[in-house]
Amino acid sequence: MFAALSPQFRSLGNAKNIMDAAAVLAVVTCGITFVLMMGSIDLSSAGVMGASALTVSLLVANNRNDNDFGLFGILVAVVLGCAFSCLSGLALVLLKVPSFMATLGVSAVGLGVATLMFAGVQPNISDAMLKGWAIERFLGLSYLTWIAVACILVGWLIQRYTRLGRYAYAIGGAEEVLMLSGVRVKPYKVAVFTLAGAFYGLGGVMVTSQLGAGLVQAGNGYDFSAITAAVVGGTLLTGGRGGVLHSAVGVLLVMVLTNGLVQVGVSPYWQGGVEGLIVVAAVAAAVIPQRRRNQVVK
Repeated sequence: MFAALSPQFRSLGNAKNIMDAAAVLAVVTCGITFVLMMGSIDLSSAGVMGASALTVSLLVANNRNDNDFGLFGILVAVVLGCAFSCLSGLALVLLKVPSFMATLGVSAVGLGVATLMFAGVQPNISDAMLKGWAIERFLGLSYLTWIAVACILVGWLIQRYTRLGRYAYAIGGAEEVLMLSGVRVKPYKVAVFTLAGAFYGLGGVMVTSQLGAGLVQAGNGYDFSAITAAVVGGTLLTGGRGGVLHSAVGVLLVMVLTNGLVQVGVSPYWQGGVEGLIVVAAVAAAVIPQRRRNQVVK
């Protein structure tokens, strides 16, 4: 439909633009997919990304201080993302706070920390390596896109070949059975949230590379968009089904739709509403067959 309405939509250049635009969302969606596979919800990505974005922008070469830690600064930002999401996991398993509220609270803390670091003066980065991620290209795609591809591959390998990935599925599918079999579920829940935080932290670094500056709002909107992409790709909100590759397909579908709406001249104000409708339709399509199977036939 979009190709018929806009000849530009089916061009190779536009396909590359879609891939580049999907890079950050793909990384964030990788993280949130593991949480969704457990049957939990994670709304902390916006705050974690904001804190990580300010952290990396103040640790690499910038206009605010004399720091120039380069790759080490990027690593610190990713570790900070892990720490924030680890707090979400601990609040879930120790304090019994529902994941929805725990992650929402951690997001607020992350935004508060980011605001303190921002201190009213925007840190603009001058680190050549970090800025090059968004500018330099390989095989026609930006380095950010290749980083996203690498993250998807790593996420799939963790999901497919590690105990953490298998238990994330099992927790979402039948947590009680897993506990009765002698598995200590709580450490794995915390580990899954911590893993998700690493992806969020890297996402914040990638946004900083795109913008050339650290912003408190670096992760604004990515929480809902990532959940949308994961659900559209077939990852259930109730857990136990889906995966990183499913969610990656969902990211492409969402980005193609968003790009198509722009190409045909649809107002940006309508795009959020369209995303909401997509989530409702995708969840309904996934839940209705389950309800039918659960009906008792006499």
